[in-house]
Amino acid sequence: MRDLRRDGLYRQLRVVESAQGPTVRLAGRDVILLCSNDYLGLAGHPSLRDAVAAAAERWGAGAGASRLVSGNMSPHAELEQELADFKGYQRCVLFGSGFLANVGVLSALAGRGDVILSDELNHASIVDGCRLSRAETIVYKHADLESLEHGLRQARGRDTVVVTDAVFSMDGDLAPLRGIAELAQRHGARVVVDEAHATGVVGPGGRGLVAALGLHDHVDVVIGTLGKALGSYGAFACSGPHIAEFLINRARTLIYSTALPPPTVAGALAGLRLLAGDSALVRRLWDRARLLRGSLARGGFQIAESEMPIVPLIFGAPSVALAICEEALTEGVFVQAIRPPTVPRGTSRLRAVVTAAHTDHQCRKAALAIAKAAANRDRHSPFDRPVPLVERTGEMPRQTTSST
Repeated sequence: MRDLRRDGLYRQLRVVESAQGPTVRLAGRDVILLCSNDYLGLAGHPSLRDAVAAAAERWGAGAGASRLVSGNMSPHAELEQELADFKGYQRCVLFGSGFLANVGVLSALAGRGDVILSDELNHASIVDGCRLSRAETIVYKHADLESLEHGLRQARGRDTVVVTDAVFSMDGDLAPLRGIAELAQRHGARVVVDEAHATGVVGPGGRGLVAALGLHDHVDVVIGTLGKALGSYGAFACSGPHIAEFLINRARTLIYSTALPPPTVAGALAGLRLLAGDSALVRRLWDRARLLRGSLARGGFQIAESEMPIVPLIFGAPSVALAICEEALTEGVFVQAIRPPTVPRGTSRLRAVVTAAHTDHQCRKAALAIAKAAANRDRHSPFDRPVPLVERTGEMPRQTTSST
């Protein structure tokens, strides 16, 4: 612990004393929350609260067993069907969390003698899924199609899975998914895409990057979460019927886990219906993202124009990022410092995340507070750093304000 403190890597839990929202109560005071993944502001939405309460009254608090025993209940089937329809796939399988979904899917689809090719910046749950599968894992350079193709050549003759995040959670950049799909098809590999940070955020009506690029026929499994834009908890995997049945019979994290509680499922279903029925929610998120980015740019940060709600402000040293986080908190803004091993050494940052529920005033106030916190530091200023990685791929066409 002494070494962690010395290196600026010690972590502690903060207690939020209110419901999730654009502001929360922290240590007895209200602050603007700028580090939540509640992208559409649905976690505290009245419709979700009412749905959860009604489901608890009807179905009880828990599922009581795994889904292959007696825990598979009507709410699970209803949510799976609506998720499949929303994502444009024939089937959907619910999991207990995004971590369980990635571990379960990857360890089911690949095993000893097989190969998984994984982007070097994929989420930790994908990394662990690769490890637990016992397949050979080839890590290719981030969003680098040449590196991926080299790995595919190495894997020739073996069953192969290519796995990537759609939106990378720490930088907010997009996978070059069209190129990935083309290479995988050429080499006979399956493709798994984690849209945890894409569902409700990118694509037509928030349907994700796969939908935006029309790649349903080229992506075998789309994984998503219920705990970010949909405001609840849990995860899912959308696919064709054969893979869905295979996952039900082979994914250990589904087989040996108690099913999601019905009230949690009802909350996710209410969030999904809000998203599917109101494309203005996603447009509002894009508007807030542009506003926050513009406000940060006016505060001195190098921020490229975009509609992605994840804005990494890279300071380098963990101690500096942590100090600026604490300084911003005194200014009334909670934006978490992200440090190794979550991000590579030398790239410690504030990961600013705006939601559709933030007001214009809150976006501007938060940007001013962060700029002031950074200006109070005498070293490792971000103002002369390069443009954040969020703009790197250019895979996603610019969002429009037309209805979808």
